[in-house]
Amino acid sequence: MKSKVRIIPFQVVEQLNQFNEVPEGVALIGAEQVWKQTKGRGITIAVLDTGCDVTHQDLQERIIGGKNFTQDDQQNPDIFQDYNGHGTHVAGTIAAAHNGTGVVGVAPEVGLLILKVLDGNGSGQYEWIIQGINYAIEQKVDIISMSLGGPSDVPELHEAIQDAVDQNILVVCAAGNEGDGEGSTDEFAYPGSYNEVITVGAVDLEKRSSVFSNSNNEVDVVAPGEKIVSTYLNGKYAALSGTSMATPHVAGALGLIKVLSNEMFGRELTEPELYAQLIRRTLPLNESPREVGNGFVHLTVVEKLLREIQSQMTSEVIR
Repeated sequence: MKSKVRIIPFQVVEQLNQFNEVPEGVALIGAEQVWKQTKGRGITIAVLDTGCDVTHQDLQERIIGGKNFTQDDQQNPDIFQDYNGHGTHVAGTIAAAHNGTGVVGVAPEVGLLILKVLDGNGSGQYEWIIQGINYAIEQKVDIISMSLGGPSDVPELHEAIQDAVDQNILVVCAAGNEGDGEGSTDEFAYPGSYNEVITVGAVDLEKRSSVFSNSNNEVDVVAPGEKIVSTYLNGKYAALSGTSMATPHVAGALGLIKVLSNEMFGRELTEPELYAQLIRRTLPLNESPREVGNGFVHLTVVEKLLREIQSQMTSEVIR
């Protein structure tokens, strides 16, 4: 348990002082079309990362609480400020407010529980991650998002994730960035390689598998992970690349899916049922399942199929 977990290595492509549109990744997964029905209100997503810029204009209204599990700020549990930028970027992709300025996240009305389990250097102890997961369970969050990983399969970490899933919490993890561009080879990072989590690989903005994205049989879905624009430190914005950036697209999408599904079925869906609803909202890609899993997450693909089926039925009646 002494070995370290780190943020899934990422590349800062560009820092921006201003940005004023829906990021391309958010648009690509069809989030805008769903906002007419829901923006995720009532859903809580725990972000286990490097903390968050709690005063960022696009995030401060979305943060409902947080806790520091690291040694930063003299281990003060009430200070979960981000000194790295990674956690702030992830949080923005999930839930940056739809306020007419800056960026907007996939689910701009979900509540964010900021759990700082990685320090300013982007590294943390496994026990910090485990404590963060257990705290998220206690707070009865709906979704846990983790854009972090390490090479070690730690039984205590696996058990904590299993406990979360048993409580019907969706756990979304980055696949990792150790990929070699060959879908036939295995690259594993944990917790992303556990079967119980929803493992997210990365594609570029043309939906081509990212060279760096890990490939293995545990990859569930892919989402945009290259040149992703989101919130950053000091009220700024940045374009980053990595499976870390793909993961929050899926966490936010699940927030919207949970609201839609609960309304559709008139009850709280279980974790396996919600996973099935996510997989229904994927587009197949012409690449190895070991690289892209079930495909590219797209929130409106189900509605599109239903419209096509209804249109076909109408045409048959007319004939």
